[in-house]
Amino acid sequence: MVSETAIAEKPGLQLTLSAAGRIAALIESEGNAQLKLRITVSGGGCSGFQYGFVLDDQVNDEDRVFERDGAAVVIDDMSLELLNGSEIDYVEDLIGSYFAIKNPNASSTCGCGSSFSI
Repeated sequence: MVSETAIAEKPGLQLTLSAAGRIAALIESEGNAQLKLRITVSGGGCSGFQYGFVLDDQVNDEDRVFERDGAAVVIDDMSLELLNGSEIDYVEDLIGSYFAIKNPNASSTCGCGSSFSI
């Protein structure tokens, strides 16, 4: 479930069932139910911006929280501007397992999917 504040202000992010399951498993393995997956966007990477993922137990005033099936993602307002409308998925394939972001705001992405340009 997405918070009412996030719905009113932004279309926000969508979590797939696979992503929610992996986030829940990571949190359980850490033994801290207060953890959430924090997604950030920063300058860098081979395409201009890069995604960052870390488990965090803090929610700041400028953060938005998006939930599905008990798993939560936290993202700051500045990163949300670049990720607005994105879908967060967890993929397991031949090259490995990873969180994948389908970002409608990106004009191009790098081959590994960890950076993008607008």
